[in-house]
Amino acid sequence: MKQLSLDNLRTFVTVIDLGGYAKAGEKIGRSQPAISLQIKKLEEQLATRLFDKVGQRHQVNHEGLKLYKSAQQLLALNDEIFNQFQPAPLKGRLRLGIPSEFATTLLPSIIGEFSQLYPNVSLEVTSALSKSLLSKDNNSGFDLVMALLDPEKSTEGQLILNDDLVWVGDKNRPFSQDSLSLVLAPDGCVYRSRVISKLKMQTLKWRISYTNADLTGITAAIKQGMGISALAKSSVPPQLDIVEHPNLPALGRIKICLFHKESQHPQARAKLAEFIQSRLAG
Repeated sequence: MKQLSLDNLRTFVTVIDLGGYAKAGEKIGRSQPAISLQIKKLEEQLATRLFDKVGQRHQVNHEGLKLYKSAQQLLALNDEIFNQFQPAPLKGRLRLGIPSEFATTLLPSIIGEFSQLYPNVSLEVTSALSKSLLSKDNNSGFDLVMALLDPEKSTEGQLILNDDLVWVGDKNRPFSQDSLSLVLAPDGCVYRSRVISKLKMQTLKWRISYTNADLTGITAAIKQGMGISALAKSSVPPQLDIVEHPNLPALGRIKICLFHKESQHPQARAKLAEFIQSRLAG
C-alpha cells in the first residue's frame, strides 16, 4: 500500500504558507535543494505537478491547492493524536528544604534553568538548620531536603558530597590570635557543634561574638570584623575568604545529603536533585 510522508507533506504546506522554497527552508532548517527534493518525491508519488515555475518562483497550481487542503487535515489529525498521548504539564509547587548558606550560594544558578523546564511548577524554598529540616515535625512538609550530617552518622539520605569544613573570614580583617571571636549559627548547627568541640581540645581562648542563622547575616558580621566562622567549602560565598592558620584546628569533613520525600511531582523533584548534585560535584 502506498503511503505519503508526513514530513514531506509538512514541508509542502510550509512552502505554500510562507510563499517559497527559500523561506520554508529557513523555518524548517533545511537547504533549498533539500526542500525541492521533498516536493519532487511528493509529485512522483502522486504522479502530478504541484507547482508551476513562474520566472524564478514556484507557484502552487490547481492540483497543489487540492493537496494543500487534504495535507492540512492530515497534519492536524497527526498532531491531535500526539497531543492526546502527551503527559499533562506539571503544575503545582515543589517544596525544598535547604540550609541557608546553600540557598544563598547554590540556588541562584539552578532556579532559572528549573523554571524553564517546569514553568508551571513553583519552587517553594525553606531555609533552616539541617536538624530542623530533618525533624519529624517537618517530615511531610517537603518534597526534597538537603541536609548536612557528621561523617560518622548513618543516614538513609543520598550522599552527594563529602565536603571539607573550613574556617572563613575576611582577609582584610585578620583575626586576633590571643582570643578568637566567632560568628556562628545558633545551637543545633552542625558547624557550630564541630567548631566548639574542636576548640575545646585546644588552648586557644575563644568566645562567640555574634549568632545568626542566616548566611547573609553571618557574612555581614564577618565583614564588620566581628570574627570568623566555619562553612562547608562548597558553600563559601565570594565575599568571604578561606582562612588557614597553624593556631586554628582542622575541622574535618561534613556529609551533604539529599532526602527524597513523598511527592506529587517525582519527575520535577528528581530533576531538581540532579541540578543540585551536578552543581556541587562541579
